[in-house]
Amino acid sequence: MNYNKAEFHASFGTFSQIPACSRMEIAFAGRSNVGKSTLINKIFNRKNLARVSSVPGKTATINFYGLENVFFVDLPGYGYAKVAKSEKRRWSELIEGYLNSGRDLRLVFLLIDMRHAPSADDLHMINYLIDAELPFVIILTKADKLKVMQRKARMEAFAEEIPYFDEIHIVPFSSQTFEGVEEVRNIIEELAQEES
Repeated sequence: MNYNKAEFHASFGTFSQIPACSRMEIAFAGRSNVGKSTLINKIFNRKNLARVSSVPGKTATINFYGLENVFFVDLPGYGYAKVAKSEKRRWSELIEGYLNSGRDLRLVFLLIDMRHAPSADDLHMINYLIDAELPFVIILTKADKLKVMQRKARMEAFAEEIPYFDEIHIVPFSSQTFEGVEEVRNIIEELAQEES
């Protein structure tokens, strides 16, 4: 896949606006400010394909990016406290509506900040994906921010904190060192090849 050719396709603020599924989809989920836009930009080798913001809760829409036979779907970040309840409800309806809609969703990349224990929302999402039998990979972002021993301690803690940890494909990722970028691309390419 020529990742540089990925293009922004469309943004939707409510689930009812999203057109019917026309090709396989790979989604990115995670709490606000975990680094979804940054990861998308690194995968596609672009600075500003996905808008990165230092303000949590900025992605309030579902954003679709197209490349070859795949749509990449950036879901709104969840769990940001400082937004109105009505806005939170709209986000959760967007996310759940999308995940529940029977689209050709091949994989969810679930991003969790490697420096911290998973939040209640992260665990809720993991359990949701398991119950819905949606395939997912956990990406541990901001891996470069931890020293070797801190990282080892976090990985040992994750094994206790995340249900079915041993059975989940885990990818440590850093936008600074590019750790994990090739692994994520390989996962994407495997799925895209199954399609062609």
